[in-house]
Amino acid sequence: MRVSATDLRETAAPPPGVVIVGRYDGQPDYAVRRTAGAPSWLLLWTEAGAGHVRQGGAGTVAGPGSLVLLAPGVRHTYRTAPDEEHWGLWWAHFMLRPGWERRLRPYDLGSGCHVVPHVDPEARPGIAAALRQAHADSRWTGAGAPPRPVSATRRTVPASVATGPDAAALALGAVERALLLATSPAGGTGPGDARVRRAQALIDADPAAAHTVDSLAAAVALSPSRFAHLFARETGSTPMRALREARLRHAACLLTSTELTVAQVAAASGFAGPFHFSHAFRARYGSPPKAYRAAAGSDNPFSVTH
Repeated sequence: MRVSATDLRETAAPPPGVVIVGRYDGQPDYAVRRTAGAPSWLLLWTEAGAGHVRQGGAGTVAGPGSLVLLAPGVRHTYRTAPDEEHWGLWWAHFMLRPGWERRLRPYDLGSGCHVVPHVDPEARPGIAAALRQAHADSRWTGAGAPPRPVSATRRTVPASVATGPDAAALALGAVERALLLATSPAGGTGPGDARVRRAQALIDADPAAAHTVDSLAAAVALSPSRFAHLFARETGSTPMRALREARLRHAACLLTSTELTVAQVAAASGFAGPFHFSHAFRARYGSPPKAYRAAAGSDNPFSVTH
């Protein structure tokens, strides 16, 4: 039986701060509505059939090979598309770590609804494998190796909640791998110039590297002047400012997910020294690195518990 918009019942959202992964084969009556959205990010990866997704004022049809990412706190609904008999999808609730928002910006349709509509077919098996791994990692007890991933032929996989910080860290890493594959220049065909996306991906992949306008331009087969102009037009930022932002985001991630010293974080993020790093970090985040780390506390994604 099909479900109309007026028939949709409120669906409970998972609590904030947990990693939950599962696969569902939605039948024609499958539908979810959350008037306040979810307190965490929601990933929807379609493998078969199709679904209608709406968040706030934005919407999309999610078909095979499309990835949808919904930001927290915005009204959303999603359901099996009216002309489909089922919607086979992997889904994951998780907390997005610092630094991802900029990478996802080209795919934002508005209202925090991010869509990578046509992931390259060569990247799709890797995304599915990453989500199966996330599901396996979320079930890890901390003893021995994590469980083996479920078979790729399973149409329905019961949801699994990461019940410890190590399991949550592993599962989150696997979910992020899926996002990286989907949003890489080879993996996605999102809006904007592919050469700019490629350059931004090179920066994000290794922000500590000695990138320059010349080196980035050469990597995407453009002259430095043409590259700088195109990059600024597409992103609203210069390449070197984007590199500085990427280094600061990377540093913020290291501060909240590792026990590296401030000097080590500075070096690993491409800064010349801890003094210059601390000055730049405070200007960007409003507090020095040590205070930022202390304030993160329970917000650290690697301290997630059930």
